[in-house]
Amino acid sequence: MIIRKLRLEQGWSQQQLAQHSGLSVRTIQRLEKNQLPSEESAKCLAAVFEVNFNDLLGCFDPKPKKEAGMNPLHVSSEELRVMRQVRDIKDFYGHLMSFCIVIPGLWVINLLTSPQYLWAVWPSLGWGLGLATHAVGTYQPFNWLGPEWEKREIKKRLKR
Repeated sequence: MIIRKLRLEQGWSQQQLAQHSGLSVRTIQRLEKNQLPSEESAKCLAAVFEVNFNDLLGCFDPKPKKEAGMNPLHVSSEELRVMRQVRDIKDFYGHLMSFCIVIPGLWVINLLTSPQYLWAVWPSLGWGLGLATHAVGTYQPFNWLGPEWEKREIKKRLKR
């Protein structure tokens, strides 16, 4: 996640980071999913981001040392949560755009080919329900199964 954080701080796309670092876009994608970089890749990225090579490699350590909290490149749990939330919102917008393009197209096809039977209502309802479910999952307007509920359930099951 540190590579994603540093890339977004620069305002770069994965493609732009690949160009600046000399790495492939696929390598950037793997590193953003916390796959351990090769020494060569880590050196390229440390140079591009102008950070210490050891600090960068320390972020990929599966068993962080106690002094890892001192790492200036540390990604906090709050930052991870927000980055995931923003990714989920971006995914929802992509879903919404697909819906807004495809469904009107289906209605046009329906009205041009068989206006006597409005079959386009069925994909509209099905996809609309899926989109609504995606929106609720993304924005969580009903947070009744949120962290507080989880905490209560864990305590209850541990009989505390």
